[in-house]
Amino acid sequence: MKTKTLTKADLAQFTGTENWYRHGLNRNCLYTDGVRYIADKGEAYWLIDEVALSQMLGTIRYQEFQVWTLKVNLDESKGVLTCDDGNDKILLSKPIHFTDFPMEEIRLYFVGNVILLPSEY
Repeated sequence: MKTKTLTKADLAQFTGTENWYRHGLNRNCLYTDGVRYIADKGEAYWLIDEVALSQMLGTIRYQEFQVWTLKVNLDESKGVLTCDDGNDKILLSKPIHFTDFPMEEIRLYFVGNVILLPSEY
């Protein structure tokens, strides 16, 4: 069994993107190299799915700028995924009953139909 490692230092290298990846189910949604790195190294394609598929919800759909935050209790393998409008107004909060995501917290932006790291904005 391989151990997943992902650190903030790993993510700091992403300051833009050379490639755009189209989500398989929400074809209007793209994501960047940094987000793909998180999905690959953290085995977290499910996180991209959560953000992309949530764009179909009425409370989320019309929000032009979104901040997605996953907070993980590493000891309990549980977390909470929230979406806010960038001004701390919570639009969605969802418990994650099991996750083996390797970081305590990760933040993603969704703007212009693109999921990206804050450093890629």
